[in-house]
Amino acid sequence: MRELNATLKKYHLKPYHYQKLGKANLVETDQGAFVFKGKTRNYNSSIFDYLETRNFSYYPRIISDSTDDYTITEYQESIDMPEEQKMMDMIDLVTLLHNKTTHYREVDEADYKKIYEDISNNIEYLNSYYIDIITMIESKVFMSPSEYLLARNISKIFSAINYCRHELENWLDMIKAKRKQRFVVLHNHLELDHFIRNKNVYLISWDKARIDLPIYDLYKLYKKHGLDYDFESILSHYEKNYPLLEEERKLLFILISLPDKIEWNMTEYEMCKQISRQIDFLYKTEMVLSPYYVKDKK
Repeated sequence: MRELNATLKKYHLKPYHYQKLGKANLVETDQGAFVFKGKTRNYNSSIFDYLETRNFSYYPRIISDSTDDYTITEYQESIDMPEEQKMMDMIDLVTLLHNKTTHYREVDEADYKKIYEDISNNIEYLNSYYIDIITMIESKVFMSPSEYLLARNISKIFSAINYCRHELENWLDMIKAKRKQRFVVLHNHLELDHFIRNKNVYLISWDKARIDLPIYDLYKLYKKHGLDYDFESILSHYEKNYPLLEEERKLLFILISLPDKIEWNMTEYEMCKQISRQIDFLYKTEMVLSPYYVKDKK
């Protein structure tokens, strides 16, 4: 609070009301309402300088500078609207962000190999992990409800792992001869709570923003909201304004198909919820991917 008050004083803001907003603070002052959020280790203020050069200013006005411990932005209140429409409006803004910041970089096979090896190592780790888990479960005389739930669905997990292993090889064959790769500014923290619609539109919570492949914004969004919304429609809406390259789409499908590691450190009830969510994600992902593979076979 002492640092916050010092920052308020620096910008000649006289506060009269404080409110907690998740990890941020909403402070009403004599000059209006502002959001104060502590900077994370990965915070990169130069991203905003770059966005300005690309004529992208769809974020609340920032009044702090790079030396401050807090990012201070003007508070913007979102209007009530159907969540499905809000999601599509956010996708429109994300495609604008990606279009305005698209650039190509020279890459070589080592760059692709790094992506390949990171994903491959994760695939093999998950495969070994689930082999050990199911071996332990099947050795028991009586299974707990969560263990039984996993045992009933373990084939779905191994099927997803095998799909990822196979498609990763195909992706590497497809990409290894290419010497240019497409990059964009990623918001890198996409979720519905980070989009504001009033008379304008804004993305907030840019503390994880970075430059990388465009699919990572879609991947993060899917991991957050994949079971909440019609992701087939979301992806189709995105690609109307920013079509993915074939190799980008394949890499996205690999990433969203990879099962999460199920942690065995919760109550039995929470374990059942976690496993059910994992299985639901695997079935949902199959539904998202299947139209693309049907088209490939025609």
